[in-house]
Amino acid sequence: MNHPAAATRCDAGIVFAMGTEAGGFEARCRERQEWLTDDLAICQGTLADRRVAWVVSGAGHARAARACQLLIDGHRPKVIVSAGFAGALTDRLQRGEIVHAARSLRRDHDALVLLDQAVACDSAALTIVTVDRVACTAAEKRALAAATGADLVDMETWAVADVALRAGLPCASIRVVSDDAAQDLPPEMTALVQPQSPARRLGAALRAIGSRPTAAVDMWRLWENAVVDSRTLAEALEHFVATLSVSSQ
Repeated sequence: MNHPAAATRCDAGIVFAMGTEAGGFEARCRERQEWLTDDLAICQGTLADRRVAWVVSGAGHARAARACQLLIDGHRPKVIVSAGFAGALTDRLQRGEIVHAARSLRRDHDALVLLDQAVACDSAALTIVTVDRVACTAAEKRALAAATGADLVDMETWAVADVALRAGLPCASIRVVSDDAAQDLPPEMTALVQPQSPARRLGAALRAIGSRPTAAVDMWRLWENAVVDSRTLAEALEHFVATLSVSSQ
């Protein structure tokens, strides 16, 4: 189905980077519709009696910005949400914790975007920094924290917030801490998060296991954590959506 030129306005538009992040949320949505736009599937449904639209953009700044703009153009959301997983840059944040950041910045960029304070009120001091590649090691996270003063790291929030700001829309960042500040991620993560078909992603995983057999155990643990984190994220998003006013027709 082609994406509508002017869909009925929705209460929230949500941008995920990866399907693993969106899975728990999608399982809770009802009355789902889907529109194919080039290489993206943009979905609409209901959650907590609110109309929501969402898209899985793929990892990275440019993809998230493009997906957010498509969501705004087609579904006219009242609020934008950058949702997914994020790495902790401070020992104050624990793996599996839900975080609502108040500020977003981009690495090596001067602009600082303020996020929706109504959403971020419980963690108003927290800043999330958007980078161009996965921060895999604890040493990288320490360096990033020292350079930016941020508490969390991801690859999309700043881009989503920037597009929302230009459209005059409030933006919230709702993230699950997928790895704590002291945790090293498997070095194969950078290749695995790149946008690619399931077959190519499987091929990348098999090559990683072939060159480093212990990668199989690491990837299994990551997958188990991702399933739990996706459900935690879905619960937080449902709570957020339930607080929104119902959109007019």
